[in-house]
Amino acid sequence: MSLDAAQLRDRTKEFLTAHPPASTSREDFLSARFDAGLAWVHYPEGLGGLDAPRALQAVVEAELTAAGAPDNNPRRNGIGLGMAAPTILRYGTEEQKQRFLKPLWVGEEVWCQLFSEPGAGSDLAALGTRAVRDGDTWVVNGQKVWTSNAHNARFAILVTRTDPDVPKHKGMTYFVCDMTDPGVEVRPLRQITGEAEFNEVFLSDVRIPDAHRLGEVGDGWRVAQTTLNNERVSIGGMRVPREGGLVGIVAKTWRERPELRTQDLHQRLVKLWVEAEVARLTSERLRQQLVAGHPGPEGAGMKLGFARLNQEISGLEVELLGEEGLLYDDWTLRRPEIVDFAGRDAGYRYLRAKGNSIEGGTSEILLNIVAERVLGLPSEPRTDKDVAWKDLAR
Repeated sequence: MSLDAAQLRDRTKEFLTAHPPASTSREDFLSARFDAGLAWVHYPEGLGGLDAPRALQAVVEAELTAAGAPDNNPRRNGIGLGMAAPTILRYGTEEQKQRFLKPLWVGEEVWCQLFSEPGAGSDLAALGTRAVRDGDTWVVNGQKVWTSNAHNARFAILVTRTDPDVPKHKGMTYFVCDMTDPGVEVRPLRQITGEAEFNEVFLSDVRIPDAHRLGEVGDGWRVAQTTLNNERVSIGGMRVPREGGLVGIVAKTWRERPELRTQDLHQRLVKLWVEAEVARLTSERLRQQLVAGHPGPEGAGMKLGFARLNQEISGLEVELLGEEGLLYDDWTLRRPEIVDFAGRDAGYRYLRAKGNSIEGGTSEILLNIVAERVLGLPSEPRTDKDVAWKDLAR
């Protein structure tokens, strides 16, 4: 029988009594929390959960927050928590789940995502990184790009081409790649913000054991869809309070700096404030839908709206601040662990928001997904559907 909110609240209080946050080290507390099933309550017992409804996670978080308990710094391992974990849970073997999920959740092992390539970004199915089987291992060669946090990651979720003789959406296989293995080289990519949050990753004769394959050989596209749907919800469906996020930063400046106001900016701010609130409520409804199952293509719509709003709001902030908005705090090449929209200045927010319509699927690709898989409109004509990947023009 599944737990209800009252039972889960009592269980959390009992856990806090046994592991007082004030006298328990952060590492021990998080490890014990995972073992008690209070990490992600909708996961199975023994894997950090209690087979409880996902919505009840809020009950646990409220009790832990009130007690001053440490968290697992989810912003540092967003790809691991938001994309790798649900993919491992759905397609991984029991050995893989036991090996990877706990170190991922407690933050001992950070994850990155080896999907995009120089010739396969928006069109992921065009990827050319090859994996060739050699006994119980796969030998991987290729190049990935726009890889967030590769410089901090211990593991990566990796999609490869294992059969070039079939159409591009087939013949792909999904692996877990150890980023410390010989042949993995990470190089920083400096962005418009001056930072090197992204990387390019070269894979040269990297040997991955078949035991690190997620899903069946040749089924990588289907496995990747689980990751991508979770990614779009993770990027576009983040929980924020009313007037949270970027619109809250601009509204605060508006209230505190009346000398900056104009009638035109006022009208635009109100319009964006309303749109941000609509997006927040829609995101909340999407999360409630997730209680009943896995994320679907609807997450593409959320991510589309998130990118457009962030770019319009950050642009409005620069206009509101006038010359001050053109200043930039620091062009030093840095390799951050997190994207810090709130902790930087308006110039950073304006420049970094440009990436929102590229990362996690470009807005153009997401519009196609919404049109075809949400609205049911006819697909775009495709000439590559039945052509072997090796015969496609590149």
